[in-house]
Amino acid sequence: MNVAIIGCGYVGCAVAQYWQQNMSFVVTATTTTPERVPELQTVAQQVVVVQGNDSDLLKSVLRNQDVVLLSVGAKSADVYEETYLHTAQTLASVLKQIPSVQQLIYTGSYAVYGDKSGEWVNEESSVAPVNQNGQILSDTEQVLLSASSENLRVCILRLGGIYGPGRELVKIFGRYAGTTRPGNGKDTTNWIHLDDIIGGIRFARRNRLQGIYNLVDDAHLTTGELLDRVCETHNLPKVKWDSSQESKRPYNAKVSNKKIKDAGYKLIHPQMIF
Repeated sequence: MNVAIIGCGYVGCAVAQYWQQNMSFVVTATTTTPERVPELQTVAQQVVVVQGNDSDLLKSVLRNQDVVLLSVGAKSADVYEETYLHTAQTLASVLKQIPSVQQLIYTGSYAVYGDKSGEWVNEESSVAPVNQNGQILSDTEQVLLSASSENLRVCILRLGGIYGPGRELVKIFGRYAGTTRPGNGKDTTNWIHLDDIIGGIRFARRNRLQGIYNLVDDAHLTTGELLDRVCETHNLPKVKWDSSQESKRPYNAKVSNKKIKDAGYKLIHPQMIF
């Protein structure tokens, strides 16, 4: 099977390695950064430097591919539109001309749900992005879903916060140890381990999933519980909370993973690893 990964950062690189080593797929990886080519050549048979709005080069990359994984990540907030939306628009246009591609899988974000005051949300819930970048992520989903056809199945995986090897929770949150944070720490978090992102993408491809699926674990810890566990596990001073200051965290929703589990996916790490 020929598979192409558009955007080979933390997630894309891990999926490329898995597909190449365990599935014997022929992997084509793309990057916007020429300096990353040698690294990506260790996990993919072909590496192409391409910008997301270069339709001619993207078309040549995708010719004869069977599956495309779109796993881009914005390097900073001011390039969200270019990274996500412009790439999606180019991809949707190009895929209409490439009948060999049978499935597009996109790793999105639960950020599109916005602030639901800690209430449960599922794939049928309305999206309510709280800022421009959240709106761009929502628009990106719609552009990609509009590319689906009889020939092309489009699967959107709304990921929780991403952690795993090299991106452990203590690396992400250790700097908060002993500090005072705004708010009360009672907002809900949603996380997913890299192993389950690889597993979820593998499941989506094998079962040719179509539509939107949340991919988060079962933990749903509050921010306070999460930081407490990080600090306890690593013998760090605990975080204090100042409820007189408003939390700046824009996402507060308890994201249901029932749909993908009902489809048959079994989480590798249902609870968080500290």
